Amino acid sequence: MVPVDYQTPFELLQNIEQRSRHKAKGLPQQLEVRRPWSGMGFRVGEFHLVASLREVNEIMEVPELTRVPHAKPWVKGVANVRGVLLTVLDLRGFIDGDNADLNRRTRVLVIRRGEMNVGLVVDQALGLRHFFDEEQVGELPPVSSQFGNYLLGAYRQGETHWGVFSMRKLVRDPAFLEVAA
Repeated sequence: MVPVDYQTPFELLQNIEQRSRHKAKGLPQQLEVRRPWSGMGFRVGEFHLVASLREVNEIMEVPELTRVPHAKPWVKGVANVRGVLLTVLDLRGFIDGDNADLNRRTRVLVIRRGEMNVGLVVDQALGLRHFFDEEQVGELPPVSSQFGNYLLGAYRQGETHWGVFSMRKLVRDPAFLEVAA
């Protein structure tokens, strides 16, 4: 119910504001906001891994590849992706020596670091994953020591133990850059 004896529209708005503030008393003043850490989830063999969104530029199906002669077995080949030459490497093959099986779930995670364009073959891309501080755990997932060299930490969600995989550490590893057989 609004009285009609106000002098100006401004006075009417002031009255509405005053009544609104009066009725808003008792509402929560501040909400607790939990900010998650988000990353791109993927699977290599039986291991669930997640990489920072800043380190993965794109996810794609395995492109048509051209073999590279005299390269190590984990070098799958090169591909022309929208006019950019992309070297495609098998992540599991590099780390464990066990080549990935290419199937309908196999994906390529594209990493661009300066002039380097690399595609990493993974068994499955698991999409965007969100983790909260209370899900962070001190122990790394049970992975081979070679995988452990590239892990920064871990999270646990339910029964799944996620290793935080560092693409930056991977591309700085001299063994990763040595692709000649």
